[in-house]
Amino acid sequence: MKIKIVFALLLVAALSQAQQFSTPSASTTNLEETGIWNGLYLKVRLSDKIGYYGEHHYRVRNSLDNVTSFYGRTRQIYNRAGINIFFNKNFEAVIGPTLVLNYTPEPGNDQYEKITYEPRIWHQWLFKTPDMGRFNLYHQFRFEHRWKRNNNVGDVHDYTNRYRYKFFAYIPLNKSTITEKTLYFSPSAEIFMHTGSSIVYNPLEDFRTYNGFGYVLNNNVTFFVGHMWTLGQKSDGASYRSSHILRFNIQLGFDLRKLEKKLPRPNLGY
Repeated sequence: MKIKIVFALLLVAALSQAQQFSTPSASTTNLEETGIWNGLYLKVRLSDKIGYYGEHHYRVRNSLDNVTSFYGRTRQIYNRAGINIFFNKNFEAVIGPTLVLNYTPEPGNDQYEKITYEPRIWHQWLFKTPDMGRFNLYHQFRFEHRWKRNNNVGDVHDYTNRYRYKFFAYIPLNKSTITEKTLYFSPSAEIFMHTGSSIVYNPLEDFRTYNGFGYVLNNNVTFFVGHMWTLGQKSDGASYRSSHILRFNIQLGFDLRKLEKKLPRPNLGY
């Protein structure tokens, strides 16, 4: 209940702050991007308390002349790594660095740099609720400290902080629990807030729904495919951008502890 109250307060605060800075006669929402995100997720259990976590994404977006094409330009190469700390079966955390390569929005235009680099530091808390029959419910809090810049030639890095809350579930479909050869459904909703000297009218950076299906091949390999819809507030505070993204993931999990201590838990991703 407390988690839901916090989520509601964050959303109300974002909307009220947007109204404080801007009083438009009407807001607008435009579809600005479609794309495909390909991801590799890696979890390695090194001991009872410590592990390694990694994410590696190759993201593309629609061509310049067709917003519904899903493919046409490279968008980002995204690398996140971290130390995974396991406190108990219902709570774990991650902390580490991120490096994002942002590609030009207009290939061939010399007003934009072909690639810019965006370093980040991130940390995350993941809470799993007590078992609820077939449902596995999670609360994820993720914080990112970012040094961003646009691809415009001559732009400088801008420091911002991002605050994310995600509520998601894993629901097995062909078995009562998630084990080898299990097909499962995973719905999720996530809110993104951000702050910084350049963030004035748009504290609500993004809202995402991400729903898809996963298949656990074995305790080391899981496949996942899904659709993500996003809604983000633009810098003027009055207009919004939306996107539709198709996501394809491979999730690898390994346990390097001694055999008698291994807990065969498939990597389902975050």
